Amino acid sequence: MKLQNGPRATLAFTLNCLAFTLAVSAVTTSYWCSGTRKIVKPLCTGPEKVKQNYCIHFNSSDANNTHLVQYIYETGEEKFILKKFHTGIWFTCEQAVDLLGFTCRAFLEISPNHERGVLWLCIIGECLYITLLFIGVSLMAVEMCHCCNTMNRLKLNAFAALFTALSGLIGMVAHMMFTTAFQLAVLMGPENWKPKTWDYSWSYLLAWASFATCMASAVTALNHYTKTMIQFKFKRRNIENNLELLGLL
Repeated sequence: MKLQNGPRATLAFTLNCLAFTLAVSAVTTSYWCSGTRKIVKPLCTGPEKVKQNYCIHFNSSDANNTHLVQYIYETGEEKFILKKFHTGIWFTCEQAVDLLGFTCRAFLEISPNHERGVLWLCIIGECLYITLLFIGVSLMAVEMCHCCNTMNRLKLNAFAALFTALSGLIGMVAHMMFTTAFQLAVLMGPENWKPKTWDYSWSYLLAWASFATCMASAVTALNHYTKTMIQFKFKRRNIENNLELLGLL
């Protein structure tokens, strides 16, 4: 009997490809969390004629003259500036002093030394998540290529569903590990990095969308396998019944 791919097999493969794409996009970008940092403005060093809102102005252009009494015009909140930042699993990036462009450094440098194990578990989990997703996609692709017999294709479908479901569970744990690692960095990280305000950003949403799509693919693949096995058993029973009738005749 020939096994048809059917809409469930195609849907499971499509969802798995989408989950893999979203996972890779999330892990390779650094917008899991974003926010602002409040810092004191640096001293202005450029020409006095140029209006600079990101530094502190003096009442004289000769800021290096120690014999002059210098007055700072900025008071209260005017002495501070909000710099945007965004953080991912690999890097954390912050606006430059002049608010033009970003400077990045490894997120491992930000994490507290005694809590870096959480971030390493997150990194390992995300890499394992993507690897298992790729295995699931590959097995589903082989199954749909009609390059093996019916029973082997059913086995491939079962293994694809298993790998996809396992990857989803590992991905969920890895996403939660990053949440823990980032919150630990906010509480116990270096003072020159701690944010004033922060929230989850689009890479974090991509990661959880990948998890949801991955689990939907696993459920669809398992449903396809179960339905096909029931059809096999039903047709086999019909064949056995027909043979019994022929034997009686």
